[in-house]
Amino acid sequence: MLGSSKIISLLRTRWAGRNTVYKDITGSTNDDAKELAAAGADHGTLVVADRQDTGRGSRGRSWETPPGANIAMSLIVRPNIPIDRVPMLTLVMGLSVAEGADEAIKETAELQGSEGATGAANSGPATTAHEDASKDNLVPACGIKWPNDVVLAERKICGILTELHMNPDGSIGDVVIGVGINVNMKHEDFAESIRQVAGSLLTGTGLRVDRSLVVARVMERFEENYEKFTETCDLSLLRQQYEARLLNKDRQVILIDPKRTADIASRSSVEDKFREQNAALDADAKAGSAKAEGAAAGNTKASGTAASEETGTALGITDLGELRVKLSNGEELQVNSGEVSVRGVYGYV
Repeated sequence: MLGSSKIISLLRTRWAGRNTVYKDITGSTNDDAKELAAAGADHGTLVVADRQDTGRGSRGRSWETPPGANIAMSLIVRPNIPIDRVPMLTLVMGLSVAEGADEAIKETAELQGSEGATGAANSGPATTAHEDASKDNLVPACGIKWPNDVVLAERKICGILTELHMNPDGSIGDVVIGVGINVNMKHEDFAESIRQVAGSLLTGTGLRVDRSLVVARVMERFEENYEKFTETCDLSLLRQQYEARLLNKDRQVILIDPKRTADIASRSSVEDKFREQNAALDADAKAGSAKAEGAAAGNTKASGTAASEETGTALGITDLGELRVKLSNGEELQVNSGEVSVRGVYGYV
């Protein structure tokens, strides 16, 4: 059951989510939160909806939330930080969602025991049981694709949109952080166009998780992480936590110009492109290059990419949330998410 009273009863926070406004149906929780903030709503006010019809994702994409399965929520914060540090709040929330979702999964598994994992076989092709969830040394199930995509069982389960609202004098009025989390959607419920990359807590673990519990645990993790962030105005106190979940770390990535369409490329499409580019080679040359194909595909640009796009290995993040990438020529870059996007050489992560 999703509702303000249930969420508040599960909270262990001092301010995050303590004032929760619940709606059965809304256009956009970010718009609702913006109106509340303009009317003077307190720092930490949370808007939660069961159904969202006109939600916004990053780069103008829509983010709709059907009823009964997912979470659409927006949190109002009033940070005393430099304006140029506001975008880092998106990374702070991404980390908090990954941590909070893991805690909710763990609690659910402890309550349901082995019965919860039996549903995994029917929840979709990318299911992974959350093994030994009762152990204190729980291995993180939810990871982060830089900068803030939360991923479970190789599927994106969360989208985050942060919006800054300024005062007339140019200072920060408030920041609204919108979060959409796929909780109990089945694999077949996703649109076919996103089915290969989108997932939920259910498809990733086989567990049906109480959405109010997920909201409460995410708010708890955000409150603690937010306070670490505002103490230093950077990610220095959160860097170790973040990198422990960074799925790109030590993996090959493609740096993509965000002004171009960045289609997700599967391994097969990369290899198809490789074969297309080498169609003129004779049969003997093709046979001789079989071993090289995998390595060459790593440097081959996927469909829709340009020669200016580069591949490299992700090393981690800086204190400012930039991705550290070592290029094939040995040069190290600090990549800002506002300048380029990242995807894996062989797929989404």
